[in-house]
Amino acid sequence: MTVHLHKTIPASATPITVVDRARFEQLAPKLPAATRHWLQTTGFSGAPDSHALVPDAQGKLGQVFAGVGRADHPFALSALPTALPEGHYQLSDQGLIVNAEQAAMSWELGAYEFDLYKPRKRAAANLHLVTSPDAQRGIALATAIAATRDLVNTPAEHMGPDELAAAARMVAKQHGAKFRQVVGDALLKQNFPAIHAVGRASTRAPRLIELTWGKPKDPLLCLVGKGVCFDSGGLDIKGAEGMRQMKKDMGGAANALGLAALVMALKLPVRLQVLLPAVENAIAGNAYRPGDVFKTRKGLHIEIGNTDAEGRVILCDALAYAAEGKPALIIDLATLTGAARVALGPQLPALFCRQMDTARQLVDLGLQLDDPLWHMPLWAPYKAGIESPIGDIVNTGRNAMGGAINAALFLEYFVPEQQDWLHIDLFAWNDGARPGRPVGGEAQTIRTLLAYIGQRFAQRKPR
Repeated sequence: MTVHLHKTIPASATPITVVDRARFEQLAPKLPAATRHWLQTTGFSGAPDSHALVPDAQGKLGQVFAGVGRADHPFALSALPTALPEGHYQLSDQGLIVNAEQAAMSWELGAYEFDLYKPRKRAAANLHLVTSPDAQRGIALATAIAATRDLVNTPAEHMGPDELAAAARMVAKQHGAKFRQVVGDALLKQNFPAIHAVGRASTRAPRLIELTWGKPKDPLLCLVGKGVCFDSGGLDIKGAEGMRQMKKDMGGAANALGLAALVMALKLPVRLQVLLPAVENAIAGNAYRPGDVFKTRKGLHIEIGNTDAEGRVILCDALAYAAEGKPALIIDLATLTGAARVALGPQLPALFCRQMDTARQLVDLGLQLDDPLWHMPLWAPYKAGIESPIGDIVNTGRNAMGGAINAALFLEYFVPEQQDWLHIDLFAWNDGARPGRPVGGEAQTIRTLLAYIGQRFAQRKPR
């Protein structure tokens, strides 16, 4: 950890004065002449994600000025941990005040680096904060986000269905949750045939991972995450370019697990069920084929139009199982379609929701928290495009148009009409670096969903 909490901040920690351009213009005339001239010489103006090191009378580092776009941005301080000299720092009250939650989270994520295989070039600088619930929440958020990134970043060789299950087991153990999994041919015996069909060709057994937590009297919240630990495309094999980053195709499961960890760590007043169908979509003599028809847990027969549309196939069994418990809310997260990325790009997950007011609330909340998602329609007339002549529905549309909507409509068949349900089609990946958000695996929408869950069940006091 690079954020340290104390009752009293060590006096030796170097102060950081946080400013934006406007605040710096107000503050500059009041600074000592030597400091003001130094900042002028270095060209510091309070620009976002900039900083200036100011020496003391002995020529040692005396203080830091840090520029931000907004002091309340969740990544306000993320440019600093690996840019400042190694050492210990504290926030000064001379400039803008950064909320302790945002300070802790942005600093920790600014220090994030996936270093499983390649050692860090240097240690990150340390930030010292006064202990508070906000600071602790910020660290909890950063911890869950970093863990989600680590899962997505880990190559498929070391993050198959069994390793994903091990990660889920560890989260369950940390928070006192119950863990179970249905593995291999047991999926057929326990009526998860679609999950089995997609994963049966791999030497690594498919499975349904389940975590449960909470008190029986609390409302049931079910999180479902797509866990395709590697996607070759199956017999409809992907090209090399399309397959290159398919270690991230379990990003939905990673995000669901990260969100679950936060729900449990913050002791939100819900009864939690987490379902992670985990498979490798591989190629072998027993691989499922285009044109095959499978009976699903719900009893619907699905025709396989394309084996590379496997995510919705494994999710349909998990969603049907989730609905059997009649939860207050089901949320599924999945790296489901390239069509959603074409429509919205990598930074905007697509939200599908039956209630317009809920969708608007979530979009507004995402914008407020800088953890965005965007509403797309469950456009019922497009259901005609996923009708099958030999089954109930087919896992691909008639053409490439409306691909994200077709996938969402496919899933909707497995969620009862009266069931409250959110479907989020996300990328789980940063394709360009920004402070606190390096290229690689990413947690998307989990801060927004956490806030929504907290608001929705706010009438029940946290345990």
